[in-house]
Amino acid sequence: MSNPVVFILAVVAGLAILLVAIGLASARGSSVSERLERYASARTPEQKKKAAAPSITDMLQNSAAMATLNRGIEARDFGANLARDIARADLRLKVSEYLAIWIGSTLGIPLLMILLSPFIQAFSSPLVWVIGAVIGFMLPRFWLSRRRAGRLKAFNGQLADTITLIANALRAGSSFLQAVEMVVRETRPPISTEFGRVIREVNLGLPFDQALENMLRRVRSDDLELMVTAISIQHQVGGNLAEILDSIAFTIRERIRIKGEIRTLTAQQRMSGYVVGFLPFGLAGLLYIIAPNFMKPMFQKPPEMLGLPLGVIVLALALTAMLTGFMIIRRIVDIEV
Repeated sequence: MSNPVVFILAVVAGLAILLVAIGLASARGSSVSERLERYASARTPEQKKKAAAPSITDMLQNSAAMATLNRGIEARDFGANLARDIARADLRLKVSEYLAIWIGSTLGIPLLMILLSPFIQAFSSPLVWVIGAVIGFMLPRFWLSRRRAGRLKAFNGQLADTITLIANALRAGSSFLQAVEMVVRETRPPISTEFGRVIREVNLGLPFDQALENMLRRVRSDDLELMVTAISIQHQVGGNLAEILDSIAFTIRERIRIKGEIRTLTAQQRMSGYVVGFLPFGLAGLLYIIAPNFMKPMFQKPPEMLGLPLGVIVLALALTAMLTGFMIIRRIVDIEV
């Protein structure tokens, strides 16, 4: 690859990185609802200190064009769903910021491969560039899903003890709101973060039931839904809320115990599914790096079938069979509790 081409690609990669940086520093609107949202999110002292220091980021955050872009994206169904997923993952990102990262990842990985192609022969193939673009496209979604799942797992793991703490506070004579404030003081994130948002929303004038519904929409936990439903019913018909919460905490602990036993019993089957699904790709990538021309005959004619090289058809059938086996194994070991 000639030097001018490498220089042009380097310039393009630099511009892509600059666009990602601008997206990460994009503006937050200054409407009343957004100011209330910033109040409800409760910044830490370190975040407040950073926010007080004037910088280029602050000027970008005051950009009306970027704020309008954020609102326009979030107004669409795709943007609304993505904003909900970002909130469930507890990421301090706007939808436009996440999309900038997504675009930068999709374009950045193949560009990096192109820049490294003079030094690594395996990166000189357009097929590898396409694979890099696919990986870059999938990485942000995978990161978002993993963060959301990890946060939900941490929340569910603390929820039973939190419910017991609320029940004990009610028996001691505290009101429910005082019990929730105790939860905020005595627990760790993400429990303390979410219940802290409930307290701030109530202080801003939102009904308590609606604040709990907002927390349920952010977290989307079946165990939390059970608690919120029980509290809403108790507020309407009355009853001993402490005993109800104790029963819910016992149910949640038993469900967690049974899920743990199921995961232990199905660990070998789940690992078999991962091996079936990913080992062929790993071997193919290793062979391509060691001997780039080893699999080249599979993409040549003859032999051919339906106008395509026979090797391509064989690979398509093999991928279909591997995907089918992986999905069947996942369905077998996915046991609902």
